[in-house]
Amino acid sequence: MILKRWQLILAVEYIFICISSHSFPQKRRCAFQVTPQNNKYTTAGNVSESVQLCENTQCCVGYFLIINGQPEVDVLACDIVEKSCPDAICRAQTRFNGLFTKCVCNTDLCNSNITWTTQSDELRLHYSYSVDEIAKTTVVILIGFLLVLCFMIFAAKWRRLFKKKKSPPSLDSVSAPCSCQTSKTSEIDIANIELQQIVGHGHFATVWQGKYQGSMVAVKVFPAGWKHIFTAEKEVYELPLMKHAGIVDFLGTGWKPDGGSWLIVLQFAENGSLNSFLCKHTISWMWSLKLCQSLSQGLSYLHSELHRHDVHKPPVAHRDFSSANVIVKADGTCAICDFGCSTILRSCAGSHRWQSHTTNIEGRAQLGTLRYMSPEILEGSVNLSNTRCLLQGDIYALGLLLWEIWMRCSDLFEGGTVPPHLLPYESELGANVTLESLILYVFHMDKRPAIPKQWELLPQGSVLQQLLTDCWDCDPEARLTAQCVVNRLDSLQSCQSP
Repeated sequence: MILKRWQLILAVEYIFICISSHSFPQKRRCAFQVTPQNNKYTTAGNVSESVQLCENTQCCVGYFLIINGQPEVDVLACDIVEKSCPDAICRAQTRFNGLFTKCVCNTDLCNSNITWTTQSDELRLHYSYSVDEIAKTTVVILIGFLLVLCFMIFAAKWRRLFKKKKSPPSLDSVSAPCSCQTSKTSEIDIANIELQQIVGHGHFATVWQGKYQGSMVAVKVFPAGWKHIFTAEKEVYELPLMKHAGIVDFLGTGWKPDGGSWLIVLQFAENGSLNSFLCKHTISWMWSLKLCQSLSQGLSYLHSELHRHDVHKPPVAHRDFSSANVIVKADGTCAICDFGCSTILRSCAGSHRWQSHTTNIEGRAQLGTLRYMSPEILEGSVNLSNTRCLLQGDIYALGLLLWEIWMRCSDLFEGGTVPPHLLPYESELGANVTLESLILYVFHMDKRPAIPKQWELLPQGSVLQQLLTDCWDCDPEARLTAQCVVNRLDSLQSCQSP
């Protein structure tokens, strides 16, 4: 009797939902047309003919290349993630000295009708939709959407009602404190630290060479105003199981009450940063491999989640992975440092709680060194609720670092001149890259640092090229994991000097 009563209630509720579902907020509809290199926009929503129903945003976008004074459609679609789009109409914004135009708007199919600015009134978009096509597509999408929505709600109610006794909860779903412990704080008496000379300046701290307990150390000094960056970096170093050859040794922290400065004391790197090392030295094939392997092993360990003896190390995304934030030790191996921008991926009550320290550039959740940012982070289409996306951003930067190292390998330029050390995109975009130039070159044009032609003639040349392209792929999901990079580099061990 009770079962029949509940079935009747559910049936009535189902009918009511179907009748009233037209009052639910409808998904945004945008004009859709993309070039092959911009197929990533197909993931922004379901496409029917030339209309896209947005999944995660209320914004429509249009990107146009200006060719011979006329706009050619590069992208018409839903935006990949939700961003600010206050305009109801799509107003053209000219970029890159008139080579590129974009518009963003917040009404249905608004990107099919571009309003050109005064400077570009002479431009006209040769792209339109018929009223019949739009109406037909709209009706089909709405009917399908309402039916699917009703079915999903009905199925959810039915499953919840007749679900059997719950199984024991998994570790990730236990309602308990976050499964991330912290090691005991390693406070240092600063009276025992002797600061000798400045060896570097970072985004937030000055790095000193110093002495502590008779040993040479590196001391990062954070001004009082950057305490939150100091705290973020300290928290990463103090995670359980953070001891690894590929991660710089952490010795402790301190505080200078006189100047209000915060100190982190680290292993001293005789060879300095990877950046400065590559500026000064060319290297052999085997040495380059040693640098690349230790670098990748360190990142793999940083990204890993470990459980040992009731101690848990969560994955950590570096988020500012560059040759300036890697040191070269006396044994010729790399160690990763500078975790002030990092994110600890904490598993807490069935979801991920973010310990994130972000800096916005033009309203985007971007962070780190500009030229090492992945395409999706540059453009602002990264979904920060997806734990994997931040790790994939590190893999993109790892690909650039591998390229940086191999471009200073004399054995890969046998019979020729080894190029001077260049940062990624320095030869293409100059020493002072801008956000807009990187978005155009890396995101829209899908360009990467040039791989020398002579590498194709080397025994390991095709493997190197494939490894780099698999790291810096435009599709984050297609990129390798750090451990996969380690495995591929191990397979290159047998390749001696070309």
